[in-house]
Amino acid sequence: MKRTSILQTAACLWAATLMVSPAARAQVFTLTKEQLIEFTKANPFERFPNGRPKVPDTLIERAKGMSMEEVWAVLPGKGYRNQYAGDWQILHPGRKLVGRAFTISFLPARPDMDQAVNDKSAKENNGRRMSHQFGIDQLQPGDVLVVDMFGRKDLGPIIGDNLFYYIMKTTKGGGIIVDGALRDIEGLAEIDGANAYYRSAHPSAISGVTVSGINVPIRIGDATVMPGDLVMADREGVYFIPPQFAEEILDKADETHIHDEWTKKKFDEGKYVSSEIYSSPRDPALRKEYQDYLKLKLDELKKSRAAAGK
Repeated sequence: MKRTSILQTAACLWAATLMVSPAARAQVFTLTKEQLIEFTKANPFERFPNGRPKVPDTLIERAKGMSMEEVWAVLPGKGYRNQYAGDWQILHPGRKLVGRAFTISFLPARPDMDQAVNDKSAKENNGRRMSHQFGIDQLQPGDVLVVDMFGRKDLGPIIGDNLFYYIMKTTKGGGIIVDGALRDIEGLAEIDGANAYYRSAHPSAISGVTVSGINVPIRIGDATVMPGDLVMADREGVYFIPPQFAEEILDKADETHIHDEWTKKKFDEGKYVSSEIYSSPRDPALRKEYQDYLKLKLDELKKSRAAAGK
């Protein structure tokens, strides 16, 4: 069979639903395992059975210590300038949200399309209609649910406290990022084992929308998100990191942390003005002192991670 090109049309994607597993075929647009692998062919890690990249747990744990600026220092230089989205409401502002992107996209409901999607889902999934919970039920440990709800507020909240609790348990501490609304914010706030990033809150429940894709490319704000991206979210916003850059960014972040640590140590000495130390020492002896400190600390990190099996 001739491989479908990356620039395939929506019609080709619809035709591809004939080739995928029953659990995925009821989506309007979908990708076969082979197509998802093609779209993410730069991924250096293992994959889930459906082809979604699986960034290692050890890197997810390391990413919890990163900042937005440390990601920004690398990705734009690689040509990836559309991976950041800001201006969020955050359920637990002091808690980072890190994990692998599990994507769901929605479209405003249209009766003829809804009928076709739900008839197809009922036929292929033992009578089950297509819904947001169809996707939620597929979440894995380490996932972050990333949802394109096209900013919808009234009748847009995808979850409340009960499904958020399920997401927390299933992902083992992950959470949700939704370009849209949530409900039951008071109840969500009592669940401190996961986090949520959302645009607005509304007491209504999800209605009048159709699941248009699960684990497909989606848009969140100004960012393009691929299934399996490393999600890194903090008080500033959300970064969606292509897996092929995860380790490089984390290694660079280690160097930044050590640089900042050394810089503050020198400031604590009270012997230098800022420009003598930051951002780079002007004096050759100080530059050598920093390079020696950097090497020592990187070696210590390497040894500690090796001892911990990371």
